[in-house]
Amino acid sequence: MVYDGLLVLAIWLLTLLLMVVANGGEAVYGAPVQSLLFLELVTFFVYFWRTGGQTAGMRAWRLRLVSDIGGPISLNQAMLRLFGALAAFAALGLGYLWALFDRQGRTWPDLLSHSRIVRQAP
Repeated sequence: MVYDGLLVLAIWLLTLLLMVVANGGEAVYGAPVQSLLFLELVTFFVYFWRTGGQTAGMRAWRLRLVSDIGGPISLNQAMLRLFGALAAFAALGLGYLWALFDRQGRTWPDLLSHSRIVRQAP
């Protein structure tokens, strides 16, 4: 998550730089800016999860996202997974700690989206 978080942060910084430059050097803020940054976050994860099951961070750790039935996830599953991840994070990580209590080691995003993370062979 750290690797992907850094990539998203870099995208956001570039977006904000371009917006400030386009605004004559003045600060940009408000709901439209926040909405654009949120859209970039959603697009980043949904794109990579749907087009190969891996973000850059997942690729580095040889992890792949698959549907519970074994294939690629659908757009609906990707959106549910993202919102489940945001809820898990907003609950101070409780949604990820849930894996310690689940018999199959699933987190809230896994449960909500009917998907799972699998390790790839080296």
